Amino acid sequence: MKRIDGRSLPHETLEHIRRLAVERVRKGEKPSEVIASFGFSRTAIYKWLQVARRCDSRALRSRPCTGRPRTLEPKQEQQVRRWICGKDPRQYGFDFGLWTRRIVQEMVHERFGVKLGITSIGRLLARLDITPQKPLRRAYERDPRAVARWMKVEYPRLKRYAKKNRGTIFFLDEAGIRSDDPPGRTWSKRGETPIVATSGQRQKINAISAVTPRGEFWYSVYGGKFNAQRFIGFLRDFMRGRRGPVLLVVDGHPSHRAKVVVQYVQSLKGRLELHFLPPYAPDLNPDEFVWKHIKRDGLSKKPLRQGESLRERVAQDLYQLAIRPWIVQALFRAPSVAYILD
Repeated sequence: MKRIDGRSLPHETLEHIRRLAVERVRKGEKPSEVIASFGFSRTAIYKWLQVARRCDSRALRSRPCTGRPRTLEPKQEQQVRRWICGKDPRQYGFDFGLWTRRIVQEMVHERFGVKLGITSIGRLLARLDITPQKPLRRAYERDPRAVARWMKVEYPRLKRYAKKNRGTIFFLDEAGIRSDDPPGRTWSKRGETPIVATSGQRQKINAISAVTPRGEFWYSVYGGKFNAQRFIGFLRDFMRGRRGPVLLVVDGHPSHRAKVVVQYVQSLKGRLELHFLPPYAPDLNPDEFVWKHIKRDGLSKKPLRQGESLRERVAQDLYQLAIRPWIVQALFRAPSVAYILD
């Protein structure tokens, strides 16, 4: 049975427990049984009994904690929290875009005139429930109003339109994949960076895919550059065998907006429509998570063997997604694309 750490309890609670325990022993109960009923260490009660026997019950009272008081006042600590949460160090005149303990240390010194050590800053941040995290990238050119309009107005309208016309909404995206992408994390002895054996031959391949919330998945792997003519070829392959209208959501890549692409879409007479995401908002496209899945659960966990083809590996990983629709459906549960299922 796991014992209770008395340091985790309020002083008033501990005082009440000490008084009850001593009183029960005085009435004839065994000390070991009394302390076990409270979940404390077996030896704790003997110290309480000794103090109560030598002095009186007032010796069991809780006392104010001693120790060095905190350097910053509670209001100042909350000010530090407001500096960091949702803000960027560059907003305060620093030329670095990531928060570090050193930057917080400098700000505390400049604003409050208080010098704290790096370790003290770390304890302060932990006390404020601020932890080190890997940030997400967002482009300066991103328009928050356009993003909000897409999620709250344009996409709900697209869903209603698709339902009315019995169409299917697909999200499409392209990606480049390299054999020398950084590997994922592994465990190793502290201070000793592990080595993962992999192929020294650098390979690169491109892929394109499309997904739906129901788990439908289409993909193609290719080499060379992506352009309008190649995109039209992909669309022909993608539309082969599809009966109902398809509403394809894509980003603003120039090849997606090319005149020849527009002419091809028009030639299908309503079988295919292209709808565009807001600029610089790749996180709104659930198909982006296909590539994260491939790189995180594919190449990073199983590096290429000697002589293995990157093209074949990527094609096999994408095929595994195609036959596992529940994984594709899970991509739509990411916070940034939750609007799709609302």
